[in-house]
Amino acid sequence: MMDEMRERARRLMSESVGALEGVPDRLAGDVARAASAVAAAFRAGNKVLTCGNGGSAADAEHIATELSGRFRKNRDALPAVSLTTNTAALTAIANDYGYDAVFARQIEGLGKDGDVLLALTTSGASPSVLEAVRAARARRMVVIGFTGARGAAFAGACDIALVAPSDVTARVQEAHLVLYHALCALVEDDLFPGGARP
Repeated sequence: MMDEMRERARRLMSESVGALEGVPDRLAGDVARAASAVAAAFRAGNKVLTCGNGGSAADAEHIATELSGRFRKNRDALPAVSLTTNTAALTAIANDYGYDAVFARQIEGLGKDGDVLLALTTSGASPSVLEAVRAARARRMVVIGFTGARGAAFAGACDIALVAPSDVTARVQEAHLVLYHALCALVEDDLFPGGARP
């Protein structure tokens, strides 16, 4: 029994590693462009907003935390906020306007020209994330999307799209972790090469 479970565990982990194999070569340029856009926004005094549902909500919170707290360096905090964390706002907006508006409504209040939205949807079809992109566009924000192989239409609505080469949700989420950790490292290195303020 234990040997069988060990073999299944090995197979599952091998699937993850295999799905990530081509990601560095395929997406390095897009990650660099995304990091450059985020760093430029911070330099200009703008902020980053993040959003997603389910596992992507956890990723949205993770990204905002790495930027506002620290990633690899002790440095100044950066203005990054996840739109998934305020349960009072989420439930009030969902109750009064419908769930599709939970992120868009917050963007209408918080977003401004030059801010960045990091929007995550593994399928590319989450209505609340699509509405968030629409609201960000209306405010002339830069939209960086994270999605999977099924999210071509969503990717087309973004200024920069980081598309994981899989349609399996778990594999997409695993790729997103690699992509946004690289993005956070690049932003930190760009803004704080020697611990200086941006």
